Amino acid sequence: MSNDESMHRVGIIPFETNGDAVALLFVTSQTRGRWILPKGRRKPGETHVDACNREGFEEAGVRGTVLEDFPCTVVIGKQTQTGVQKNVVTYYPYLVQKQENVWPEMKRRQRHWALLEDAPKVAYRDDYLILIQQFKALRPWITDAAERYKSQPPEQPTQEP
Repeated sequence: MSNDESMHRVGIIPFETNGDAVALLFVTSQTRGRWILPKGRRKPGETHVDACNREGFEEAGVRGTVLEDFPCTVVIGKQTQTGVQKNVVTYYPYLVQKQENVWPEMKRRQRHWALLEDAPKVAYRDDYLILIQQFKALRPWITDAAERYKSQPPEQPTQEP
């Protein structure tokens, strides 16, 4: 993997719909406890969809369907010991079809559902506000696609963590 690819992250915007309502699922970051969306590096040979499914389960304990047609790429800042590191992250809307009670990072993270309209109050940093705005702009297409997937079983990671 080139250096550029190793800096690129893949993440999910976990969501559910109920009628006209759309809710997003946030998790706490491991270092500062801020509300973020699951993301991480791809493992060697892993597709974006595989990475999304793995990160969704590891960080948020969710299983669902990646809506590949609606990627949103943003620059996300991450606090490190040496300051803020900026990473390019491609997030995919992720229709949550199952929320597990037990998941790999459950002792290190909390989960919080927020209505799309309230999401900017939860994830208030500029980088996440840009991402939430992109999701809102795509909402009609995302919710239409989600309706087609709701009756199908969730995708499974190719390898269980």
